Amino acid sequence: MNSGGVAVPNPKAPSRHAITFVLISVLLDVVGFGLIIPVLPQLIEEVGGLGLADAAKIGGWMFFVFSVAQFVCSPLMGNLSDRFGRRPLLLLAIAGLGLDNLLQALAPSLFWLFVGRVIAGVCGSSWVIANAFITDVTAPEARAKYFGLLGACFGLGFVIGPAIGGLLGAFGPRVPFYVAAVISGLNLIYGWFVLPETLARENRRAFLWRRSNPFGAFAVFRSYKGVLPMCAVLFVYMFCTAIYPAIWPFWGMTKFGWSTAMVGVSLALFGIVMAVFQGGLAGPAAARFGERRMVLLGLITGVFGLLGYGFAWGLLPVVVLMVLHGPEGFVHPMLVAMMTKNVPADAQGELQGGIAAIMSVAMLTGTVFFSQSFGYFAAKGGRFAADIPFFMAAFVCAIALAMFVLLLRSEEKKP
Repeated sequence: MNSGGVAVPNPKAPSRHAITFVLISVLLDVVGFGLIIPVLPQLIEEVGGLGLADAAKIGGWMFFVFSVAQFVCSPLMGNLSDRFGRRPLLLLAIAGLGLDNLLQALAPSLFWLFVGRVIAGVCGSSWVIANAFITDVTAPEARAKYFGLLGACFGLGFVIGPAIGGLLGAFGPRVPFYVAAVISGLNLIYGWFVLPETLARENRRAFLWRRSNPFGAFAVFRSYKGVLPMCAVLFVYMFCTAIYPAIWPFWGMTKFGWSTAMVGVSLALFGIVMAVFQGGLAGPAAARFGERRMVLLGLITGVFGLLGYGFAWGLLPVVVLMVLHGPEGFVHPMLVAMMTKNVPADAQGELQGGIAAIMSVAMLTGTVFFSQSFGYFAAKGGRFAADIPFFMAAFVCAIALAMFVLLLRSEEKKP
């Protein structure tokens, strides 16, 4: 068991087919998630009998309970994967997402929509386990590339999912949920037969409850040099990016009068840009310029992108901004790759679970903050009423940028 040095890959790496499955698994999970985004406002309106501004607030609270469940359970799932392996935990995560989608498709009330969100949060650890899987089988210098490929699958999922969801929404807001449930089911069957185990037995460790809760995971991070400061940057960054899932469809419908199909198209375009930058450019960019410079570039473009959306007057500037702030997609995979280099092989699942918990807290607080802000200002009306949350998010992203600059300067001063 390697418990004292930097992480090393499993010497007996799985086939390329196994890595491909993990990438496909993440892709299909995001497709299923993306399917429902364009129609969620309508479903909330239909089930709750609400207007769009109130539906935005409910949507924010739904994301809140999802993120709370993920915050509590992600470190648990990550630690369990360090004890029992990646395969059983990844399959459990896929099954949970399918159950969530089916439950929401049948939901007779807002209460059941919230229950579905809790289930998704408890089992929504496919990203955590996929990251740990990749860490098991890749050398440290190659991880930015593969985390970028995972990000590209995330982006492609947002190309396919929202586009199809927007079209399926014409048949009713519940139809995309049924389709997402079927996709998760097929993915579970596929994984059951082809997914191998990648965590070598000598790299497994005993399961400890004190390390399997989010606060215990944060405490453990203190023993890994440089991890906590990067986690802080990631937290602030994820808080500001929570504005996108929190208000994007509501913002587009309120400001531009977008239909569900148009919301789906806009998210699909966003996904294409993220897929190009994370899948095609992350690896070469990290090798050519280094991970730190790419994080800086991503945070800078993130600030200007958020400001730009606030001042956008139509679809054309939105499209241009999506392309210009594409380098923002470097931030997450580069930061995660940097952190994995400081953690031993038998704690990579714990690291990914802790990172997921941090992201969950950031997303749950950010989603509630931005959704409630949007609902408040949109109800008041005015020229920039729907845009004020984007200006707030730009300010927060600037804080993350300042924190990362200070982190780099402190590292440069160390002997």
